[in-house]
Amino acid sequence: MPSFKAYNLEKQSVEVPGTRTPGATGYYRHAAFADGIVRNIREAPQLKTFYDVWQNSVTLYADNDFLGHRPFNTVAQTYGGYTWETYRQINQRVSAFGSGIMHLNEVILGNDQLNRWSLGIWSHGRPEWFISEMSCNTYNLVSVALYDTLGPDAVEYIINHAEIQIVVSSANHIASMLENADKLPKLKAIISMDSLHDTVPVPGATSASQVLRAWGAQKGIKVYDFNEIESLGRDFPRKHIPPHEDEVASLCYTSGTTGQPKGAMLTHKNFVAALGSNREGMILTSDDVLISFLPLAHIMGRVVDSCVMYAGGKIGYFRGDILLLLEDVAELRPTFFPAVPRLLNRIYAKLVASTIEAPGLVGALARRGVAAKMANLAAGKGVHHALWDRLLFNKVKMALGGRVQVILTGSAPIAKEVLSFLRIAFGCVVLEGYGSTEGMATATITMADEYIPGHIGCPRAGCEIRLVDVPEMNYHSTDQPYPRGEICIRGDAVFKGYYKDEKNTKETIDSEGWLATGDIGFVDNRGCFTIIDRKKNIFKLAQGEYIAPEKIENVLGARCNLVQQIYVHGDSLESTLVSVVIPEPETFVPFANSIAGTSVILGDLEGISKLCKDPKIRAAVTKELEKAGKAGALRGFEFVKRVHLSTDAFSVDNGMMTPTFKVRRPQVAEYFKEHIKAMYEDIHNSTPAAKL
Repeated sequence: MPSFKAYNLEKQSVEVPGTRTPGATGYYRHAAFADGIVRNIREAPQLKTFYDVWQNSVTLYADNDFLGHRPFNTVAQTYGGYTWETYRQINQRVSAFGSGIMHLNEVILGNDQLNRWSLGIWSHGRPEWFISEMSCNTYNLVSVALYDTLGPDAVEYIINHAEIQIVVSSANHIASMLENADKLPKLKAIISMDSLHDTVPVPGATSASQVLRAWGAQKGIKVYDFNEIESLGRDFPRKHIPPHEDEVASLCYTSGTTGQPKGAMLTHKNFVAALGSNREGMILTSDDVLISFLPLAHIMGRVVDSCVMYAGGKIGYFRGDILLLLEDVAELRPTFFPAVPRLLNRIYAKLVASTIEAPGLVGALARRGVAAKMANLAAGKGVHHALWDRLLFNKVKMALGGRVQVILTGSAPIAKEVLSFLRIAFGCVVLEGYGSTEGMATATITMADEYIPGHIGCPRAGCEIRLVDVPEMNYHSTDQPYPRGEICIRGDAVFKGYYKDEKNTKETIDSEGWLATGDIGFVDNRGCFTIIDRKKNIFKLAQGEYIAPEKIENVLGARCNLVQQIYVHGDSLESTLVSVVIPEPETFVPFANSIAGTSVILGDLEGISKLCKDPKIRAAVTKELEKAGKAGALRGFEFVKRVHLSTDAFSVDNGMMTPTFKVRRPQVAEYFKEHIKAMYEDIHNSTPAAKL
């Protein structure tokens, strides 16, 4: 089970003396590592690459169960329990698959054997994902994760940008690649993670695999299944080609905000540094069991998995359906549950409904129990209570299988009340981490016994942080009571740069190795950091997706003739967007009249104001914005879910626009804050609880 080192909660990080410069704070380091940050795995400094880490685990834990999944019974149409493969067995498959793709690339496709190349991986987490990635590390190749929510255009861009010739994919993505083969001139082979050796149900009929292979041949793309490549590798085995620590292990493409995704070049040194830094905070063991469902195209998921792998623990993958996740959790009974705020919010809502909001005696007892445990937590007395755990919360723990010792949340902020409730409800450590793709998701984390919510903790052992002035937003390192500024991080986990993108690399990393995050924060007297703003008008929704509101406003304003002015609002504690629209009278009035059956005329401000308040009209405008969003190729999470209509136009005079006629976002948000609040309340009240 996980263990944690005890640190001083009242002095979590310190500013290194003599490191202040004009316009910035000094360097803040974890208080226990003030003399120097961690740059490797201190207990195993000989491990320099991710390949070294894997071979170390194979040596130490060869016969331990490692990767598990729930096989699907095609006859019964049901999923079974978890089946496992050991570290030794997975290592054998890594060597076989790695040898197979090397033979495929050099002998079958005829590529130069001296060139390092990139392998695309497109699937949710499963054993074949790990085998594909570790094969790249074993044969000194570069893994490139593809991700569904980036959209087909982004996937096409990444395959071409990274010059990927071979993609390993779950079967459901093969057709889309073949359909777009003309746009993927580099793509030469697709390897299906799912078997293509299906039986022909009727004599003389054509199987799905035959269709795919024939379609691929027509497009000049060879189609194989995973087992075929492993078999090829066993027939033509290759010696391992250990990488160097400074070589790129993976290209991790960020979702971006405007323009195309950027490929962060993550080196072997980055992976080892992140692992070493995480090891200083939480020590996992071979007894630990992880439920792996975070997207492995995002670096947080891979860092978490690698921490368990290094410790010799077990990784059980979910089935790929987030709505069935808790069924997988109940079957696996993990000890380690990494998550994102959106999921934890759903769990919180379900628990609240069944406890403190429950009717009768159950609700009354739950409210007393929650109050008692919250009081203990606020007083720094921990998350356990002998009486209330026995009466109530031991049953609550079963929602996550009953064995969870650690919940880790990241990728977006989580509300204070949710964090505290989860701590006392599950009686376990709940950690909140902060980081970015460019820094291996390893910048700050809260301490295990933290009882004050609302911040992102202190620097990791392998990271140092400083705050840099942002004068145009009135944030300064000299601010009182606490220094404020852009959060910049430095350490061996910071990436090498963006692939084929020197301009953005230089804008993101300075000559001293400081990574500019774009997040504005402050550091308090305990040495804890809190994020308060973004340097640019970019933010994350609760599920971790970046939003560029001005881009969305431009799309909707250009494509919906009902709009005179529009402001799109999002909140990192919410998963959806809402908007304030100032209608264009000439088009809005007849449109609204046709819906409401009224005869308001242009110039009738009172009549137009009444139309704006009509729920049917607001709903109709929302649908028109949805049409505009689809026409403008917005992604699903970029659509606005509610609209407030107003005749109070944004202007320079009322302070809601600049002299150059740009919207002053904070001022608009403040002016319409009650309406924004009401829109979110309406969303919450009208959305049925999602099935967990």
